[in-house]
Amino acid sequence: MAIVEPFAALRPRPELAALVAELPYDVMSSDEARHLAAGNPLSFLRVSKPELELPPGTNPCSPEVYARGGDNFRRLIAEGVLRPDAQPCFYIYQQVMGGHCQVGFVAGVSCQDYLDNNVKKHELTRVDKEDDRVRHLEALNAQTGPAFLLYRETGTLDTVLARETANPPDIDFAASDSVQHTCWTIADEDTIARIRAAFREVPALYIADGHHRTAAAARVFQARQGAGRSGFFMAVLFPHDQVQILPYHRAVLDLNGRTPEAFLERLRSVFSVPESGTATPRGKGEVALYLSGRWHLLKFKPELAAVRDPLERLDVSLLQRHVLAPLLGIDDPRRSERLHFVGGIRGTPELERLVKGGECVAAFSMHPTSVDDLLAVADAGGTLPPKSTWFEPKLRDGLFCHRL
Repeated sequence: MAIVEPFAALRPRPELAALVAELPYDVMSSDEARHLAAGNPLSFLRVSKPELELPPGTNPCSPEVYARGGDNFRRLIAEGVLRPDAQPCFYIYQQVMGGHCQVGFVAGVSCQDYLDNNVKKHELTRVDKEDDRVRHLEALNAQTGPAFLLYRETGTLDTVLARETANPPDIDFAASDSVQHTCWTIADEDTIARIRAAFREVPALYIADGHHRTAAAARVFQARQGAGRSGFFMAVLFPHDQVQILPYHRAVLDLNGRTPEAFLERLRSVFSVPESGTATPRGKGEVALYLSGRWHLLKFKPELAAVRDPLERLDVSLLQRHVLAPLLGIDDPRRSERLHFVGGIRGTPELERLVKGGECVAAFSMHPTSVDDLLAVADAGGTLPPKSTWFEPKLRDGLFCHRL
């Protein structure tokens, strides 16, 4: 059973939404944020990455950074850029990126459900990153970036989404990256009750993206003992069959003392290795290797992938267990300085750039982890290897804020 509730969101005035809304804080550096926010005093990066207003080199976890974020947040409210809704509502958030469309509910999700594992995780969190989000949340007394959650689609909720998105939207704009963002409000009490009831029939929710935001919200809930609205964290909940995962590739700095020829020869114990191939794996069980200016399409030997554990049969797990650790000596991919991750829309041209430019010696182009695999690992209580999923498009910060 999933407990979700409406809330009275702080939202930008519709005509200002395109200026306010920004990509999440954790997909860019401080310098990139400084460049993106330049000349735009309404940019939500001034709230989510406020170090951009302080001298370069300022520690983004210093007290003055969190204080600046809180000041900027309150300024946007005082100036009427962000306005509170008069009553608790559910919201709908639709994103269109090229030919892909995903539409989900914006709601408050129970922190107790998170602690009870009714909101399932698939990543480990780092305490320092949790601490950062706790301090940011406390400085603002609000959650300003939604977690990205999945639920197994249901006919009832699909019907609500279809009906409500037939109405005129509140907010509709194309961002600078050409992703279209469209939002609707659900204030009707009967519809709110129907959504609540339908989610209570959903066995579990799954974190797709936002593990640190969610963990931080749960810590604040415990510290405040549920006071105010701290018992809920803000999330966008998408049907599992609507979202897309892009591949997360790997690039290595060296071949652990082997020549390219010797490395390819060792790979024959793990893969079938043709002389050349495509840069894009055709399906699960395949990996493309870029080495010495040539792509090789590698296919795992069937016996290696014939395991029942949903975690162990992932391509990223097989590559780590049979190549990165034993052949390249990369035993801990979370900490190794010899391994680079290249995710999402940067794709294989970035892999070729890294190798041709001499920053890396070889790169592995991966087939994306499937949503079904993610759900299976989460249901089994497993943890995906680091950098296994890249969800795209990213949710925009600043379109909805949840005050505690």
